[in-house]
Amino acid sequence: MATLLLRLQGPMQSWGTRSRFDHRDTWPYPTKSGVLGLLAAALGRDREEDISDLAALRMGVRVDQKGVLRVDYQTAQFVYKAEGYVAVNTQKEKEWLQEIIPHIPIRIDPKNSTVVSQRFYLSDAAFLVGLEGPKSLLEAAHRALKDPRYVLYLGRKGYVPSPPPYLEDGLREEPLEEALRAYPFLGKGKEGKDPRPEEGFLLVLEAEEGRLVYDQPVAPFAQRRFGARYVREEVLPKEAVPLPKEGDHVDQQAGA
Repeated sequence: MATLLLRLQGPMQSWGTRSRFDHRDTWPYPTKSGVLGLLAAALGRDREEDISDLAALRMGVRVDQKGVLRVDYQTAQFVYKAEGYVAVNTQKEKEWLQEIIPHIPIRIDPKNSTVVSQRFYLSDAAFLVGLEGPKSLLEAAHRALKDPRYVLYLGRKGYVPSPPPYLEDGLREEPLEEALRAYPFLGKGKEGKDPRPEEGFLLVLEAEEGRLVYDQPVAPFAQRRFGARYVREEVLPKEAVPLPKEGDHVDQQAGA
């Protein structure tokens, strides 16, 4: 069985599992739904298209740099409220909005016209993600990552990867766990010091039992339907992950 490795690294990334309305959470590592969404975008698939072949891939994650959890406060106006109306501040706003959405009730309600949204994200994190499955599908995905059809995001629109997810040597003739253990460290550190985390590396593998997560796509992304899957988590000692040789990853960034 072949394995495709991706590098998910950037200044901001967010992998929500329970996000609703004005609260947007993030999981501590990439979700399967988010990774498959990135892959579908690279392949040029529409949100209405079938993704059952991608959903059948087995996924694993190695946390090379866990990053820092941060929160971004955003505001929004003219939001349709659960009570069945849109709140505005002034009569002028009401008249203007009625021309755009005449079929929706609009009320002058300054106390409820602005919605504050909390959006959590990971800053400066780095993950090595593996997908195990049919070689033909992974070969197509590998080519697509090098020249993606649509813009790729790290879980949330606007959170662009840097460097790219594409790894020149990312298509491996190895089982998932073996590939994730053997690939060189992706993170960064101070020159002259071992950059690998002293606490080791969290390794997350899709399994038949273990921790339950609700990020398994069960329908096209447009339907936003997700089911449960099990993952097994373990910590690898820092010595278990090899350091990159001089020029590794850097050369691949230039060619991506």
